[in-house]
Amino acid sequence: MIEQIKPMDIEKRSFAIITELLGDRNLDPENELVIKRVIHTSADFDYADNLVFSPHAVQKGIEALRGGCDIVTDTQMAKAGINKTILGKLGGEVHCFMSDPDVAAEAKERGITRAIVSMERAAKLKKPCIFAIGNAPTALISLHEQMEKGLLHPALIIGVPVGFVNVVESKELIIDSSVPHIVARGRKGGSNVAAAVCNALLYQIMR
Repeated sequence: MIEQIKPMDIEKRSFAIITELLGDRNLDPENELVIKRVIHTSADFDYADNLVFSPHAVQKGIEALRGGCDIVTDTQMAKAGINKTILGKLGGEVHCFMSDPDVAAEAKERGITRAIVSMERAAKLKKPCIFAIGNAPTALISLHEQMEKGLLHPALIIGVPVGFVNVVESKELIIDSSVPHIVARGRKGGSNVAAAVCNALLYQIMR
């Protein structure tokens, strides 16, 4: 039977269904809204088990956003999905260098991915940044290498690339690091998941 629901109530009803289907699962209260937002975006309940949070990653991400940090993504799709109105009110903006012609040219010249060049560009930004990676494992590998060299100090890494080549391994690099992180362990993820995690943090500030 089709439910008759007002447009403004659809999301509220969706979250009620998610809570119901999770049953007696005990989610960490600090991480609960992020997990449910990702499930809402993907309709995939595996994320209740797959999402790995470093200690107080959500709190640290919210604090960084309150402080006006920027967000760097590895896809235009993730950039489009992030709530830039809320982010802008906090003093931040979203960057994605992947489509920049000079990034493509440099990547071709050096024989590396655009994601690597993009992360190198991001390291030169003057403001603290949250990195939301939903597509390119090489972006995570580049971030890890720059952190190891002391060239980059992310406020938070959201590591949720989807795929098969170096995806699992790149995520484990971030999980094993000391940087605050929210990572979708395994092969699942995507730009929509990266944006959903960002929005889950932003909505907790502006709700």
